[in-house]
Amino acid sequence: MQATTRVRRIKSIWKSEPTIEGAGVHLRRAFGNREAHQFDPFLLLDDFRSDNPQDYIRGFPWHPHRGMETITYVLDGGVEHQDSLGNGGVIGAGEVQWMTAGSGILHQEMPKGTREGRMYGFQLWANLPASHKMMLPRYRGFGPKEIPIVERDGVRVRLIAGSVDGAAGPVKDVVTRPEYLDVTVRAQTRFVHPIPHGHTAIAYVIEGQGYFDPCRDPYERDEVGANYFDMKRDCLCDANTLVHYEREGDAVQVETKAYPVRFILMSGQPIGEPVAWWGPIVMNTREELRQAFEELDAGTFIKAR
Repeated sequence: MQATTRVRRIKSIWKSEPTIEGAGVHLRRAFGNREAHQFDPFLLLDDFRSDNPQDYIRGFPWHPHRGMETITYVLDGGVEHQDSLGNGGVIGAGEVQWMTAGSGILHQEMPKGTREGRMYGFQLWANLPASHKMMLPRYRGFGPKEIPIVERDGVRVRLIAGSVDGAAGPVKDVVTRPEYLDVTVRAQTRFVHPIPHGHTAIAYVIEGQGYFDPCRDPYERDEVGANYFDMKRDCLCDANTLVHYEREGDAVQVETKAYPVRFILMSGQPIGEPVAWWGPIVMNTREELRQAFEELDAGTFIKAR
């Protein structure tokens, strides 16, 4: 790491919370509507990992989206999907679906899981600026062979969007310059990754544990939702922990001790525009929301066929 690199500090951490979405899917929400103003350009992150089909089998029947993007990343199991563009299929293990709703799309997502009942995956929502909210919808799916893997010095990175050591992920030409990395750091290892100053940066721990900044001072950050009677302050971040970084700094650093850690690292350029959000539709003004729902009622919501 160069001497001029400024490693970011943690602004706040918290645990994802159990919630129910869709037609009755039990999942963990890392952040959503209440916290979205902190994570511009990101809106929501859901963790739908489960070994029990009753948690997810009801799925997400037909519903609309407008003005945003949904990024579905499956680790195990499969998600059957269909949309109003005529796309359909299964998002399988190791695959990514990057769907830009733009002017409007209808789709459904029905998790099926493995023969043993495992369904492991994540869905991230990303906002679009006003200039792109009514763009033509598009769908992009990437299989495991299309997602580069970079391995060095005890670190393994799956590159969905962004770049590491000269390798680039398959997701490009997105206005907010997002980065989406699946990172595994073995025990007794340090990982440092550059992120442009001012970009939003967040990490979500899948498994294991690690130190997510060099400070290691729990009094330098906010620990949201901590038990009032928990007198022990620990800097280790473990499974289901969301790490929200300060925007000052040029890189993030993760270091492990006795155990490895696996996490998703996401970053992007803030849009800095007003957000009017109701359910699966994200616009800039309430009037635009009103128009979207009036079009849904009138049957004129879908602009692209």
